Amino acid sequence: MNTTETPTSPSPSPHPGEKLPVRALIASLAGTAIEWYDFFLYGIAAALVFSKIFFPTGMDPFIALLLSYATFGIPFFIRPLGGLVFSHIGDRIGRKKTLIYTLMLMGIATVLIGLLPGYETIGIAAPILLTLLRVVQGIGIGGEWGGAVLLAVEYSSNRRRGFFGSVPQMGVPLGLLLGTLAMTLVSLMPEKLFLSWGWRIPFILSFVLVVVGLWIRKGIDETPAFQKNLKQGNISRVPLLDTFRHHWKSVLLSTGMKVVETAPFYIFSTYIISYATAEQGYSNSIVLNAITLATFVSCLMIPLMGILSDRIGRKPVYIGGTVGIILVAFPYFYLVETKSTLLFTLGSVLALGIIWSAVTGVLGTLYSEVFSTRVRYTGVTLGYQLGAALAGGTAPMIAAALVRQAGGVWTPLAFYLIITGAISLLSIWVIKETRGSELT
Repeated sequence: MNTTETPTSPSPSPHPGEKLPVRALIASLAGTAIEWYDFFLYGIAAALVFSKIFFPTGMDPFIALLLSYATFGIPFFIRPLGGLVFSHIGDRIGRKKTLIYTLMLMGIATVLIGLLPGYETIGIAAPILLTLLRVVQGIGIGGEWGGAVLLAVEYSSNRRRGFFGSVPQMGVPLGLLLGTLAMTLVSLMPEKLFLSWGWRIPFILSFVLVVVGLWIRKGIDETPAFQKNLKQGNISRVPLLDTFRHHWKSVLLSTGMKVVETAPFYIFSTYIISYATAEQGYSNSIVLNAITLATFVSCLMIPLMGILSDRIGRKPVYIGGTVGIILVAFPYFYLVETKSTLLFTLGSVLALGIIWSAVTGVLGTLYSEVFSTRVRYTGVTLGYQLGAALAGGTAPMIAAALVRQAGGVWTPLAFYLIITGAISLLSIWVIKETRGSELT
């Protein structure tokens, strides 16, 4: 995954003891967690609420669930578009300003979803407007991840880059944790009240989180790497063209590496909610509590995986996590099928909390180290969002269809996870170890 551009002098790396990198790290994590909180609220509500609220009464429940998951999946195909727009801005005018735009866009869309009337009130306009707002969310989240990772990585020193790059990745499970916790609390309400207005509370409260995130992000400066390029006039006029000209192999391999990080995640965290409740008879609270615990463990494990990658390398940690997902595929669903709360929780903690953390903990750093500064925002965003569109947005729908076709049997789901792991193993095999490399 080496680039064909002529290396420039190394980008400046602030001393890890300085306060500025730490502030950038906090800003990166806070904004990412808020954005993913907004994004995952939708996924949880899609499994529990939206098929009943935004689609015609009397529709086949399975069809309504599929349509609900379809609105969940559509933004994954919009995310590359949002990524292209905001990564162009990020490589042209800077990371900080771009991240402020994405956070505002995401927050506004989330609050409006919480205020949107249901099908019984405005008819077919309800699912249409829901889909449009979900598209806006996709555009916002499409530009967020790359900038958040670069905000952390480009402020880090070489020897701590794995840790710095892992911290924004904590925003994904942290956002899921906050979203799951918020939805768990409101789901304790009587079902009638929950379906009527209780589910809207976590969406509307997103406004407060966005204001806090904006305040944090406005208090930091542009990254040293981008400032150096700006001073030298080394700014790409058309980052997308330069990325495909010099880094097209890196984009393809990054897309493949994303597969095992995104598809299993949405199986373990989103699809499993409807599968465990509808097919295995678990209550909503049991499933949500298991996912909450697993994501909490993941928040602790991700930075540890980043630190480990600073010591032994990015590839060993990533490969270990990928092989782990392949090996746990069958045992995980077997534990779910036992209908034991304890075993289901243990399976969730093992799969989502520990094994998946090894993959996602090094992904952001790996991406950042294979693209040059002048197109880094565009490069990391393309690989990440293309992989998310192909494997993440389709995962719940594919899983639901596989289980339906198999008559409720989970075996096809296990094979599906194994295939995602095999694709990513082929991609990482081609990549050279990047630990200790300079951000040129």
